[in-house]
Amino acid sequence: MTELAPQELRVLVAVAEAGGFSAAAHRLGITQSAVSHSVRGSEAKVGAVLFDRGRAGASPTPAGERAVALGRRILRLYEVLGAEARAAGRAAAGPGTAEGVLRIAAFRSAALHLLPPALERLAARHPGIRPEIRVVRELGPGTAGEVAAGRADLAIATLSGPASRPLSGPLPGPPSGLPDGLPDGLLSGELTREAYSLVHPAGHPDPKALPLLDWDENCGSYTRDWWRAQDWIPRATVKAEDDAMVLTMVGRGLGMAILPELSLREATDAVEIAGLGPQGPVRRVGYVTTAELASTLAVRALIRELRVERG
Repeated sequence: MTELAPQELRVLVAVAEAGGFSAAAHRLGITQSAVSHSVRGSEAKVGAVLFDRGRAGASPTPAGERAVALGRRILRLYEVLGAEARAAGRAAAGPGTAEGVLRIAAFRSAALHLLPPALERLAARHPGIRPEIRVVRELGPGTAGEVAAGRADLAIATLSGPASRPLSGPLPGPPSGLPDGLPDGLLSGELTREAYSLVHPAGHPDPKALPLLDWDENCGSYTRDWWRAQDWIPRATVKAEDDAMVLTMVGRGLGMAILPELSLREATDAVEIAGLGPQGPVRRVGYVTTAELASTLAVRALIRELRVERG
């Protein structure tokens, strides 16, 4: 028998998160030898070494990282099974509501501006849902990586590739199963499109002469191709931690920046915003979830509320 039991999956996840067998044993309330035995058994079942052992502890191998991510996602389904069954039972007698913890990952500006109104409506319709929100920087795997790793049920993420103009008009419907460059097993749907704008200190006589301010999360944006084609945009000379810091620095007269609409919702009178024209870059923002969680009541309910925001 090669299937891993839920307890074996819990051990794998605990070892990966705790960084060692002893710490995992303490977390799970079992002995270290029981953890070692469980991991060896799991490795024999899957036919791969899942952890590199050393004096500093244990770290997942590439095979282990994949096993741990899938293990988290499988264990999550065990967790939501009861809530789903209870909701289905209530629905048989009339309209039911979703319940339970809903884990959400979002980048900073989405957490500030897209999620709150959606969560307010969600709470009114489904008071039994308990959102847990983590702000995750869009670097490396980003928010979608939290879903792939089983740490989030749904992410608000920057979808890959440019958006088609115009900004107005209908957006795509539910996930098609053809995600935007996402790992296998993930689905995405577009929620909104944000035009980038030039932001500069208010009243500055020649904002294009100012140094360009940038932030790390913007490094992977496809807008770099657009930037390189603009001979008036200098290379970034100042890097900041995030877009909010960039906006503050622009307001202090330290440079200009090119920011998406969500980031500019926090703009004050200290800055001026100028459009970049019909050929300017546009960022696609959407939700990402797993194929198995996309049909759960809580995730579906949140997606419905997020879609209201796009008008």
